[in-house]
Amino acid sequence: MNCFNRNALKRLREWRLSASRKPLILRGARQVGKTTLVTEFAKEYSTFLHLNLEKEDDRKLFEIYSDVNELLRATFILKGMPVATENVLLFIDEIQNSGKAVAMLRYFYEEANHIHVIGAGSLLETLMDVRRISFPVGRVQYMALRPCTFTEFLGAMGDEMDQALVEDVDVPEIIHQRLMNRFREYILCGGMPAAIVEYSQNRDILSVKDTYESLLLSYSDDVEKYTASATTTKVIRSILSNGWNCAAEAISFEGFAGTNYKSREMSEAFRIISKAMLLELVYPTANVQMPMMTNMRKRPKLLWLDTGMVNYVAGIQRDVFSVADINDVWRGRIAEHIVGQELLAISNDVSAHRDYWRSDRVGSEAEVDFVYPYNGLVIPIEVKSGHNAKLKSLHQFMDAAPHDVAIRVWSQPLSIDDVKANNGKTFRLINLPFYYVGQVEKVLGKYI
Repeated sequence: MNCFNRNALKRLREWRLSASRKPLILRGARQVGKTTLVTEFAKEYSTFLHLNLEKEDDRKLFEIYSDVNELLRATFILKGMPVATENVLLFIDEIQNSGKAVAMLRYFYEEANHIHVIGAGSLLETLMDVRRISFPVGRVQYMALRPCTFTEFLGAMGDEMDQALVEDVDVPEIIHQRLMNRFREYILCGGMPAAIVEYSQNRDILSVKDTYESLLLSYSDDVEKYTASATTTKVIRSILSNGWNCAAEAISFEGFAGTNYKSREMSEAFRIISKAMLLELVYPTANVQMPMMTNMRKRPKLLWLDTGMVNYVAGIQRDVFSVADINDVWRGRIAEHIVGQELLAISNDVSAHRDYWRSDRVGSEAEVDFVYPYNGLVIPIEVKSGHNAKLKSLHQFMDAAPHDVAIRVWSQPLSIDDVKANNGKTFRLINLPFYYVGQVEKVLGKYI
């Protein structure tokens, strides 16, 4: 695969220089670019040892050697490289295929910390459950890799100047429409690296069809690895076949997507797919200030890992391409989905998640698409065009919020409005163009 710069490289460089560095476990769904990222990062080292534990010879190392120094020496010999002790990166790919390799991470930390170690796998947590093995507590650290952001997409397209303008929150209005057109392309293509590489070469969304099909097939084939239960396998396959059409929608487990499966079967299957980082169930909070308490009794919204794949499977690529306003596609669900995708990609923390707000007042249907924690505040984010007076749920949130800043994501240039809420409170509404969602913290830093 052709390589383009990923924002996660900065996080890896921070890890490399950290005085408290531990072996790093890189988490992410299949084909989000983990191996490519580490291979690019490895160019900054003098020596790169790459083990893939799907290969028998590489896996046998951990079966034969229990001493970490003997293991390292054997690894150098196997790879035909001179033994080195400085500036060495060891990458253990598909580490979930060896419980002994997982256990060995402890000794890399305690006895060979001069070797920088990264482990990765697509199904780590699900396979840890099935095989009943666990990572050494306190001896490893974690990092998540997710689909590419809009700015990474711009870089892959060769638009480095526009990329810099977006990252600096310094887009002049004269090129606003150009960036909105680029963002529409990003929505169509999505953030999966293989899809971006294919699209960058052909600039034809139809050419990415085979890439999407390959990704979908690989996720389906992985089902057998997720669980040993035949029933759960069937339920997971059902979700992977039908669930894309429910993107950005509040779902019920019982009879999900027209199936006959019960709530318990469906919720367990969703839990497993979520651990594989293919989707997230986003639950609501009723809080307007920290801490945000998630209400697990309410229906969650279903957000998949990638909007481009949602568009392809749901068959709405033509709508994204032709509609005048992104907010008008699929009743606003695609706009909401891509905003959620960008908000999650801000963080490389495995624990990062999204929340939306729903009023707990009896009889109220007020709902805000997302709430974002920032410097101890809960910032509401509504994805909607139109007149400010029509943002009724946002008004209700701001009536109760202890601050005066809200965000509306739309297709127009950046602007700030002073808005009067229902009870007379005045708040600042930041009208944020889609291409700035990934820079929301920089934007908030300017106005809070």
